[in-house]
Amino acid sequence: MAAALLAQVSFLHYITVRGATLSPVLVVVVWYAIAAGAERAAIFGLVAGLCEDMLGTYTGGAWTVATTLTAIAAALLSRGFFGDSIPLVAGIVILATLLHKLIFWMMMQAQGYPPGLGWVHFHAALWQAVLNALLVAAVMLVLRYRENVALS
Repeated sequence: MAAALLAQVSFLHYITVRGATLSPVLVVVVWYAIAAGAERAAIFGLVAGLCEDMLGTYTGGAWTVATTLTAIAAALLSRGFFGDSIPLVAGIVILATLLHKLIFWMMMQAQGYPPGLGWVHFHAALWQAVLNALLVAAVMLVLRYRENVALS
């Protein structure tokens, strides 16, 4: 999580696609939640969200709430599934990204943030969901390749 957080706050926010950036912290949280279960996912999501809020400005705890609830939802959604299926993990990452953004912007609106740019944020959330799914799929493929090479 530390490496994902460092990458997210140091240089990945400069790389945008249609207003969306990669969120490796969310990808790590969701991937962990799929494997760990709801209780551990909630703790991991809480810590990740606190880190995002500490490094962000004027969020008032919105990342903490959004990341924690998203981790719980991802853990509950993946119950009974294998966590090594790339399409399944990518699909859960897509849903988790959209849920994460929804909760975040609901929290920001509750704190008085003007909701006037809803479509822009929704459009960026869709692109971020795609980027995050591509990120988790690429990482899983690299890890599988390294595992196969090590076994050879």
